[in-house]
Amino acid sequence: METSTAILFLVAAMAAYLLWFIFISRSLRGPRVWPLLGSLPGVIQNYDRLHDWITENLRSYGGTCQSCICPIPFLVRKQGLVPVTCDPKNLEHILKIRFNNYPKGPTAQAVFHDLFGEGIFNSDGDTWLVQRKRAALEFIPRRLQQVMDRWVNRAIKLRLCPILKTVQEESKIVDLQDLLLRLTFDNICGLTFGKDPHTLSPCLPENRFASAFDRATEATLQRFILPQVIWKFKKWLRLGQEVTLSQSIRHMDKYLSNVIETRKLELQQNLAAEEKGNPHDDMLSRFMNTKEDYSDSFLQDQVLSFILAGRDTSAVALSWFFWLLTLNPKVEKKILREICTVLMETRGDDMSKWLEEPLVFDEFDRLVYLKAALSETLRLYPSGPQGWKHVVTDDVLPDGTFVPAGSKIIYSMYSVGRMEWTWGEDCMKFRPERWLSPDEKSYKVKDEFKFMAFNAGPRICLGKDLAYMQMKSIATAVLLRHRLTLAPGHRVEQKMSLTLFMKNGLKVNVHHRDLMDIAAAIRKEGAAVDNGNSDARG
Repeated sequence: METSTAILFLVAAMAAYLLWFIFISRSLRGPRVWPLLGSLPGVIQNYDRLHDWITENLRSYGGTCQSCICPIPFLVRKQGLVPVTCDPKNLEHILKIRFNNYPKGPTAQAVFHDLFGEGIFNSDGDTWLVQRKRAALEFIPRRLQQVMDRWVNRAIKLRLCPILKTVQEESKIVDLQDLLLRLTFDNICGLTFGKDPHTLSPCLPENRFASAFDRATEATLQRFILPQVIWKFKKWLRLGQEVTLSQSIRHMDKYLSNVIETRKLELQQNLAAEEKGNPHDDMLSRFMNTKEDYSDSFLQDQVLSFILAGRDTSAVALSWFFWLLTLNPKVEKKILREICTVLMETRGDDMSKWLEEPLVFDEFDRLVYLKAALSETLRLYPSGPQGWKHVVTDDVLPDGTFVPAGSKIIYSMYSVGRMEWTWGEDCMKFRPERWLSPDEKSYKVKDEFKFMAFNAGPRICLGKDLAYMQMKSIATAVLLRHRLTLAPGHRVEQKMSLTLFMKNGLKVNVHHRDLMDIAAAIRKEGAAVDNGNSDARG
């Protein structure tokens, strides 16, 4: 009797759950939801193309959809339903108008705490605001110019260009994404703690810190995808990627602890010299020289946050940029023509002088079409493809979507640049001209909530100007010297990570660039203009 009662109770419970589930699933706008598993099967099935899958769902449901990761009664309202949006009005509401109602929140902070601690990337409220104000001092124009001169341009001239020249002469295939990641890693390490790891060297050495950082960010992404209870259980049992994460973090901690301890000793030994000027021109030293007594763990959190923001983003954006140029030779030709025109005006007709030094600020600041092409790349392939926020109090988004307190919301930077109602019917086409004025002589700044590559609102990227400067300098150095073609058989695919890496890198052949025809065409056009002006005066 007791057995039959238990069976009847179980059947009744299952029936009640199924009825509840049918009611809930029909009320959702989004991907298919399965009993107990929610939207997880769809995520797993589309893991290798997750951002495109999210975009397809958002396109089908008008810019906002709902996924369900926990289809369980009493939990679904706050923990199970996750709105995903790319609607610019919703983005402005979340990231600016009601900024304080949408912090990073406890879930995201738990996911990233092991890696980033309480650094600016993973903090909220006053903790974030203090760090934001301090970090903003690193991006004043004078310091940006110093960074370009001391780190970026030097590395381009002495390392990147010679390596590409050797690859060209030996007719080898090279992974350009790897070279760019090494270059930007060396640059950001110089900016952040004044130490050049020389990962971009002719022998392309493995850097254990950089490798550990890559493994740690990739393992952390899985935490974001999995329910918190699952990844915490895996961490407790030391299973799968959680083992990789803990090992990588231990290696990074050891490396950074040595850097910080060494810098402390150097600063102590140079107290007399510091009265006349700080011999160390880097972010870590400036943090140490403030009146605040920052702990070593705090300093490590700042360093790692800056490395994430400054290393991967520019390198990945440039990788997609160079790939898009291989598919769009007309765009490449227009960029080259613009670069050569500027150099002809600033350095004269002698093309050997064009290649002596990387472009300086006054030169690449005039490269309007190049900036448009870089922005168009970031519209289609933003380095940070998605973000997430915690909901503090009940709210209704501008499109009518209700978001309960305690829940989270995801916003897709990748998708916002791929919606027809935002960017037009040609939104999937690579067209830099959309960023220019009708005469194509000036750059048009877009609404920050329609172009989300650098985030938006109070948390917009502090390094935006530095990113454009670095990308322009690298792009011009490569394009003036080389023509790139995709290696035969190489497939360009996205890698699921915190940053939009190319899964298999960017394997290219490097060829010599002949600028004679472009220079001759510019001279001819200039002569025609001069003759026309003379005729008009006559």
